[in-house]
Amino acid sequence: MTDRLSGKRIFLTGAAQGIGLAIAEACLAEGARLFLVDLDAALLAETVAAMDAGERIGYAVADISDAAAIARAVQSAENSIGPINALINNAGINVFSAPLECTDEEWMRCFDVNLKGAWNCCRAVLPRLIAQGGGAILNIASTHSLTIIPHTFPYPLAKHALLGLTKSLALEYAPQGVRVNALAPGYVETQKTVAWWNSSPDPMRARSDTMALHPGGRIAQPGEIAKAVVFMISDETPFMNAACLVVDGGLSSLQHA
Repeated sequence: MTDRLSGKRIFLTGAAQGIGLAIAEACLAEGARLFLVDLDAALLAETVAAMDAGERIGYAVADISDAAAIARAVQSAENSIGPINALINNAGINVFSAPLECTDEEWMRCFDVNLKGAWNCCRAVLPRLIAQGGGAILNIASTHSLTIIPHTFPYPLAKHALLGLTKSLALEYAPQGVRVNALAPGYVETQKTVAWWNSSPDPMRARSDTMALHPGGRIAQPGEIAKAVVFMISDETPFMNAACLVVDGGLSSLQHA
């Protein structure tokens, strides 16, 4: 522990697995107090028990698309770990389709979680940050926020909009000392990525094809994304605002043949 996040009281969504779990572990190791939110009650309880962080951690099961549930969770967080001074919007879902095949239900589900969910959390936390004289919000975006892959509609639309939300809130509340930034990972070797490979007819080929997209021949591990999150949410970046840090191994800069 280096105490880079000492004094941070972080509200983190999508915290029970994958990138969110890695972020939680990294933030705890750097001295933060955490309140974890996830929709999977059993997995979240297991995660918190395994961390064994005592009073430095609290949690709630909540659907981020439900504004009232998030408002209750933020209040629970303050009762548990103290006044929230940082928010990490990590929760999200993949909704991939061809545009004319996308149903209204898929469209709503995608935007309810990937955009409205982040806004619900921002709206609940922002008044508290302003009242305290400042704080930090970090939205976990994606390289889908910057480029378009065919047949992944409407996910990139929601992620593009998340960058718009990031910049809008950053400029609106900079005078009150609130920093709002985004971090855009590319491919990360999470349980969901492995499940996607395994769902293909040739899982090993799917994995090698994904690796081959990257200049370094590999994809990120969750902990590598978490290290970047610690940097962005810490006080080491006081003048970083309305920015998006891309952590994708060079993927989005490579023009494929």
